[in-house]
Amino acid sequence: MTKLNKTRKVRKYINPYLGGVLLGIVLLAANFVSGRGLGASGAIKSAVVTTMNTVAPSASEKSGFVKEFSQSHQGSPMKTWLVFEMMGVLVGGFLSGAFAGRLKFKVEHSPSITSRKRLILALTGGVLFGFGSQLGRGCTSGSALSGMAVLSLGGFVTMMAIFGTAFALAYFFRRNWI
Repeated sequence: MTKLNKTRKVRKYINPYLGGVLLGIVLLAANFVSGRGLGASGAIKSAVVTTMNTVAPSASEKSGFVKEFSQSHQGSPMKTWLVFEMMGVLVGGFLSGAFAGRLKFKVEHSPSITSRKRLILALTGGVLFGFGSQLGRGCTSGSALSGMAVLSLGGFVTMMAIFGTAFALAYFFRRNWI
């Protein structure tokens, strides 16, 4: 294998500094175009409410939260810009993986745990994070990034809390990934 091929094989990800600058530009563009920042939890909420309205309409009518959320959107909650943003993120991630040759059906994990345990931990973490994002009125991109972009004190506090908690707990959970 030539040196050029080795370099190509190793470099499959964007430079993180460039990625951060591009994320900032996307955030700025979102604020400029839509008057709102980025966020993912609103799209998940729209999908859950739409699913509840379809699968169990009587239960949706009895749930104050679901009923209020449905009524606050003209038409379907799936027609909000956050849903289209998340569809773009999913399609963009898929295309990025395809172009870089990273699309594989495998679970990356430490040799000390099984794929099943890794998936259970990831799902549990995702559910807890989703629940927490609703308690905190937004996910990291909505609360922290978009909040910091408009120089909101709450955005800075949220970002410090997220990274501070992750740093404090990383020691206890790192054996599951390393």
